[in-house]
This record gives sequence, C-alpha cells and structure tokens, in this order.
Amino acid sequence: MATPYTPKNILITGAAGFIASHVCNRLIRSYPDYKIIVLDKLDYCSNLKNLLPSKSSPNFKFIKGDIASADLVNFILLTESIDTIMHFAAQTHVDNSFGNSFEFTKNNIYGTHVLLEACKTTGQIKRFIHVSTDEVYGETEEDAVVGNHEASQLLPTNPYSATKAGAEMLVMAYGRSYGLPVITTRGNNVYGPNQFPEKLIPKFILLAMKGNPLPIHGDGSNVRSYLYCEDVAEAFEVILHKGEVGHVYNIGTKKERRVIDVAQEICKIFKMNPETAIKFVENRPFNDQRYFLDDQKLKNLGWVEKTPWEEGLRKTMEWYVANPDWWGDVSGALLPHPKMLMVPGIERKFDGPDTNNASAYSADNQYQSRMVVPNPKPGCTPQKPSLKFLIYGRTGWIGGLLGKICEKQGIPYEYGKGRLENRSSIVADIQTIKPTHVFNAAGVTGRPNVDWCESHKPETIRTNVAGTLTLADVCRENGILVMNYATGCIFEYDEKHPLGSGIGFKEEDKPNFIGSFYSKTKAMVEELLKEYDNVCTLRVRMPISSDLNNPRNFITKISKYNKVVNIPNSMTILDELLPISVEMAKRNLRGIWNFTNPGVVSHNEILEMYKDYINPDFKWVNFTLEEQAKVIVAPRSNNEMDASKLKNEFPELLSIKESLIKYVFEPNKKTSFEGTAN
Repeated sequence: MATPYTPKNILITGAAGFIASHVCNRLIRSYPDYKIIVLDKLDYCSNLKNLLPSKSSPNFKFIKGDIASADLVNFILLTESIDTIMHFAAQTHVDNSFGNSFEFTKNNIYGTHVLLEACKTTGQIKRFIHVSTDEVYGETEEDAVVGNHEASQLLPTNPYSATKAGAEMLVMAYGRSYGLPVITTRGNNVYGPNQFPEKLIPKFILLAMKGNPLPIHGDGSNVRSYLYCEDVAEAFEVILHKGEVGHVYNIGTKKERRVIDVAQEICKIFKMNPETAIKFVENRPFNDQRYFLDDQKLKNLGWVEKTPWEEGLRKTMEWYVANPDWWGDVSGALLPHPKMLMVPGIERKFDGPDTNNASAYSADNQYQSRMVVPNPKPGCTPQKPSLKFLIYGRTGWIGGLLGKICEKQGIPYEYGKGRLENRSSIVADIQTIKPTHVFNAAGVTGRPNVDWCESHKPETIRTNVAGTLTLADVCRENGILVMNYATGCIFEYDEKHPLGSGIGFKEEDKPNFIGSFYSKTKAMVEELLKEYDNVCTLRVRMPISSDLNNPRNFITKISKYNKVVNIPNSMTILDELLPISVEMAKRNLRGIWNFTNPGVVSHNEILEMYKDYINPDFKWVNFTLEEQAKVIVAPRSNNEMDASKLKNEFPELLSIKESLIKYVFEPNKKTSFEGTAN
C-alpha cells in the first residue's frame, strides 16, 4: 500500500453540485488544515446552498467559473498554490445527453482536457483525482455474479458515458505521457440530500409529495445499485489519502434494486397505491439493463459501505420533505423525459464580476418603430396582447430595478434561469415562460470596474458577445422583441464632436472608442447585431439612481474616490429612464437609442450638488486624465450623446441636471441632513 498522502491546497471542481458538495463539506469539517478551493460555474443542477455548511469556514473559498476557461484554471492553480485536484464537474444526466450531446462533449471532455493541460503547464499537481462513472463499462450481463473490475473493457452505450470514457482516456494519456499523478474513480448511482430532482430518487420523492404519478421508463426491470451520499464522500476521503497514483477505483455496492422496486418503496413511504401511482412511459433510446461493480479494491484501502438502504432512503425523504423549495421551480425536471434546456435553472448570487449591463444590440434606424408582432388579418380588429416580460440579469442593478417596476405597474414577469451563452437554456426559458418581450440586463462589466475585463477577456467575450448574439437569435426565431441595455461607452470626444461643443454622437455614428476591452466587446456586438431587426438597443451611460448606497451608482463611486477627473459627460438617470424603457417595450420600439438624459454634466457639477444636498462638509480633489491613466488599467470613455431621438419620442424627458435634482438629490436631501444632524 502506498504511503498516505496529505494534501495542502485542494481544488474541487463542480462542488456546488450533489456529490462534490458532500465531499467538500466533509473535508472542510474534518481537515481544518486543508485549504479547499471550489470552482463551479453554477449550472442548472448546482446550488450554492449545498455548500452552506462550509461557507463560514476560514479554509474554504468559492470561485464562480468554468473549467473550460484555460486562463482562469491556470490562474487559480498558480495563485492558490493548488497541489491537489478533485475533478467532479460534469454533465451527468443520461436523458439530457440524448438531446444535447454536444454540451456533454464540451463539459466532460474539453473541460477535463483544459484541467489536464493546466496541470501539465504548472507542474505542481501531486494528485489529480478524476471522477468517472460505472456507466463507462456499459451493460452488465443479467446473470453475472461478479461485477466489472477496474481492468474491465470500457463499452459505453450512451452519449453521457461515452464522454466520460473519452475523458478517462485523456486522463490516462496525461498520466502516461507527462507523468501526471492521476487517479480515476468509477461509481454506482448515488442518492441523498441536495440532489437535483432530475435523478430518479429525488424525482420520485418530490412527485409523491405532490401526489403525482411516478413515471418509469420501460417496464421498470432495469437494475441499479444505490449508494448513500455520505458513504460516497467517505470513499473519496479514503481515495484522496490512500489511493495509489495511476490506479482506478470502483465505488460500488452489491445491493441492487430494480427501478420498479424503488418506486414501490417510495409509494409505501407516502402511503400511495403503486397500482395507480406508478405510470409506465416510453423508454430511453437505450437503457442499460444493469450496472454491477466489483469494489474489492477500494475495500482493501479500508472503505466500507455503512448506510443501509432503508436508513438512507428515510434520511433522503425527510430532507426533501423539510426542504421542498431548495431548488426553486423544478417542474421541468419532474417530467418523464426531462431535457437539460427544458429544466429551469436556478439563478444564484455570487461574489464575482458584476453582470448589470448587457451587450449592445442594434438594428437599422429606419426600422426603429416596426413592430415585432404579426399584422392583423384584414377585417379583424387587433387586440392588445397581454404583457409578460422575461428579464435576464436578476442579480444585477438594472435587472433588479426592472423587477420592481414591473411589480409597481402590475406587469407579469419572470427572471431568466438560463445562461445567455447556452442557447438551449434560453430556448427553454422562452418555451416555459412564453414572454411577449425579453429584457436583457445581463452581461459583464467587471467588478469593481471595467479593468476586470482586461484580465478576463474570454469570460467577457462569452457573455458580452456570444451571449447577446445567442439571445437575439433565439428571440428572433420566436418573434420576440429584445429590450437590450447596452452602453454608450463606445464613443470618445473627437474633432467632429469636440468637448464642450454641444455636438453629441448620434445613433448612426460608428463607435470610435476601443480603449477598454469592455468597450471593444460592446462595439463589436453592436456591429454584428445590425442584421437583427428584433432588438431595441438602449445605450446607457454612467448610470445614476436615487439609491446612493448602491456601489454601482456613478455618484456613489466618485464620492468615494480619492481624486476625480472633471469632464462633462452624458449620463442616465435610471429612476426616470427605466420606466421609459418599459413604455418603449409596450410601443414595440426597436433600433438603436441613445438612452441618456439630454445634455451633459461634469464630475464637479455632480459633486457640488452632492455637497449642497447631501453633505455640506464634502470635499474632493481633481486630477488630470494623464494622472488618472497612471492608476487605472484601461482608459475610460468620455463623450456627449445626442438624445434628441429619445426626447422626440418622450417630450417629457428631463435634462440631465433637472433629472438629477428631481430624482436623485431632492429625494435624499431631507433624510441626509437629518442623518447629519443626528
């Protein structure tokens, strides 16, 4: 037996998911000297709540990101001094793989390849534990009394298991070619608390809780082996410390059950009549009859299964009864044949780059007022369709404010669950929610500012370019208008639009500022989207609201800077303009719109108002653009936008200085002075 291994800094991929979260929580709980870094992109079957037991631990750190991002993975390995990787991140549901196999290839093979290459490049990894599945062995003979052992041939039968087998081949190759210290695990089915209910046991439990039928693929004779999650977490703990480099370990159990037996036992627990509660549905394109493992090699390391089936099932049932809303709306997952992109994902907050702005969409101005609704048939009186908004960017500033506006106006709305760059998840949102309009307030601006984008270019492109293109294209196919919150930070004062001239950039002007990578992606996607006639692009600039505590508020930002430049700029007062954007949706306006209040205001003018209305003792110091350039990574855009088009459509629109006083400073004046007096 090999000398026990003691890690220092462990990277666990996919640990907001089911199995990996139990492993992570166990290691955090048992080994306070181990530093645990979690990397998870928070896909539909992930949930940060799964990691709540570890959240407050000093040796725990969460990073939201994709294993397919080579720059991010290399950065984490180096900056966190990672010596051990436990690679769980993967697409795992067989049903989904029949409908979206490319996503499985991308995540399971390419993602694994990125990790392996990063390990080779950094040269610091002492253990790489790759988590695979028993399904790579393919179907086990029904009368077999000895299970598949670690040297058995791999014969995958579905796209999911094929991608896992492919990933294994890469792991093995990197171990042999480059000497990477790899270990592979292949496990039976796992069940227990926190599992996303696309899987059999939690799906049956949630359906039984609602009194709904339990759907069984085929005749239910398929045999599976089930291990309780805590036993599996202990198995990974043993493999981490005692597993031998270059070896494969089966994590299995000899206790097998038919799917029909599982359904009947759950019916018994919930006092349901299995004769009426069980519903047989169409089988998968191919459904392996049996998986059976020989787990003696792992037992030789000292691991044994501890949780009896009856106890594990009872614990699982009790957890779901106590936490029915853990996953939010999972109606799509409870279908007999769920598809990944029919399953609403859970949008989750995280401490990462801000996503309150979306990429710029555009269309030819001559089409600005065309409607994205069919023309009524001759002789028919057109009826005004009822509104329902789908909003992307729930955790962002603008997205959150849009929800409040909808509530105030009584407009039905839902926040999107899909990721913009994932086409099928957008399709699922459209099919599930059936919106009349889509509001896109999601995108990457960077936190604390756009400098973040300079060192995260692939992530910025993925959301600001690929994501917005995908959303526009899906909505166009479905005849839906997209209200897209873009940016005006794609222009810079020039000879034709000199500072102080009052000559602003118009909607048809070509962007002339690419000083920051953020602005470059915005200009890029605006140009590409000129071919789409279903988008209303709203160029927001330096957004301001009456919430002076919001860190994204331009006033909040400059009031906290040590020094500020003093340059007149066009700006957007959200309190006035966001309701106008809702009205624009009702009018089905489209094309490009400079979404700012008319006129310009300088930094000093704003801070003078701040001093007059909010804090009479406030002081600030100016510095030049040249001095500013020394303390920022990317240059900033300064410009005046011509808002006459918006003003013509909405004559009541206030100038920037009038709007600042009415919507921002007057509402805060009384409260602020009282706070000072106290």
